[in-house]
Amino acid sequence: MSLTRIDAAGCLQRYSPFLWWVAWFLLAWLTVVFALDLVSLVKGHWPIATAMVFGSYIAGSTPMGGGTVGFPLLVLVFDGPASLGRGFSFCIQSVGMSSATLFILCSRQPIVVRTLLWSAATATVVVPGVLAFVVPHVSDSVVKLSFACIWGGFGILTLVKLRELLGFSGAPRLSGRSEAGAGVAIGLIGGAAAALTGVGIDMVLYTVLVLLFRVELRSAIATSVVIMAYTSLLGAVWSAILGRLDAEIFANWMAAAPVVLLGAPLGSLLLRVIPRGPTLVLVSVLCVLQLVYASTRTVHTAMGWAGVVGAVLAMNAVFHWLYSRGERLHARRGAGPAPPGAV
Repeated sequence: MSLTRIDAAGCLQRYSPFLWWVAWFLLAWLTVVFALDLVSLVKGHWPIATAMVFGSYIAGSTPMGGGTVGFPLLVLVFDGPASLGRGFSFCIQSVGMSSATLFILCSRQPIVVRTLLWSAATATVVVPGVLAFVVPHVSDSVVKLSFACIWGGFGILTLVKLRELLGFSGAPRLSGRSEAGAGVAIGLIGGAAAALTGVGIDMVLYTVLVLLFRVELRSAIATSVVIMAYTSLLGAVWSAILGRLDAEIFANWMAAAPVVLLGAPLGSLLLRVIPRGPTLVLVSVLCVLQLVYASTRTVHTAMGWAGVVGAVLAMNAVFHWLYSRGERLHARRGAGPAPPGAV
């Protein structure tokens, strides 16, 4: 048997869980579409499916879930309610990010396990609590601006620190207590952000990994994909339990689900072979532009503008503190050969 045949057989065996998942989902999707006569419904929601071609690539290749595209499109461009953007983000990422996660695990990309587990455990408590007791009392404008400020601040950070971020190749050896503390903080802050907007915990985990732990970008992005997949499934289940998933969310999800099923894993694959810099620059610029767009459409008073500027400055102050803290840890302990807890 030739070496090529052996390699092909080994590759098929390694990725068989991912291939079975794709085949099962497509079969289930087609069954639902034709059994319930939803062809016209799916065709009628082609704009969101088209947008998620780009959104799913972003989801798999950057620390941003597909909801980072879906939320502003549905809420800011189509002027839908925040609940539509949040519910759609949870549901569509439950497919796309889960698909990308399975691909990442099959391809054995390194992820930061211990921080990921602490973050997931904390989010398990935070996300349902915020969805049930906080979200009903938060206005649409606050949710829209929260989304815009979170991702606008992240875009500014990435543009300012891009050269240094691309240079990270290892991580200091940190204690289990440090990783646990970071994971709990990520779950608290990121879980609350995700419960409000449908996205955010992936960005929070990513920024902690790269700014504080100095984790190489590909490992940090892979880990952020996994935490967003788990949080999206959690958010989708609890949104359904609380009666927050309506027919419009279902229609958009049916139209875009097959796209993200393959688009997000493709993004994870391309992350391994194409330069990271151009993609991060493009996405960061879009984050800043959506901040400006959302603010001009939502804010109408000087006090409101002061709040937006203050929120973005506060976020970047936290980012700078994390970076400075990481710099001191890195200098004191030295870079290790692999991210803490990586496999």
